[in-house]
Amino acid sequence: MIEKIHIMGASGAGTSTLGSSLSKFLPHTFLDTDDYFWTTKFTKQREVPERRQLLEKDFSLNENIILSGAVCGWGDNFKSYFDLVIFLWIPQDIRIERLKQREFQRYGKEILAGGSKYEQSKTFLEWASLYDTAGMEVRSKSLHEHWLADLSCPILKIEGDYSVNERVDIVLDYLNTN
Repeated sequence: MIEKIHIMGASGAGTSTLGSSLSKFLPHTFLDTDDYFWTTKFTKQREVPERRQLLEKDFSLNENIILSGAVCGWGDNFKSYFDLVIFLWIPQDIRIERLKQREFQRYGKEILAGGSKYEQSKTFLEWASLYDTAGMEVRSKSLHEHWLADLSCPILKIEGDYSVNERVDIVLDYLNTN
């Protein structure tokens, strides 16, 4: 059985949504890298050694895990832990629109010009829009592809605009046939 699954992709690609949904069908504990990366969500980062220590602890406490997000760079030492890595990619225009909607759901009108979260949201969306074209210096498709190339476990790539249910079915079909 595949015990440790890592789901990665660009911000807004649906890694957390897929991970959470899959954990309803599989006997796996759902974990999200944001919970390790941030001490205060989206504003204050946790130091790398502490991130690693916290994730290591959760890996030791749970036999079956679905980890969403990205550990590239800070969590490279976990590469050998994974039995399957799922890479999600969706077209940039769809992904950025999802992120804008998510930002508005989180912060409301505070993301609009003059709002207290305007600059933070603007900076985040600019960063997120770099994913498909940036080099290895930021969280990008290039960085993810480089990271994936170094894995010893199978990689399931799901590229395109699929619904959550379609993605769940793709993963479950993969697991049932492998």
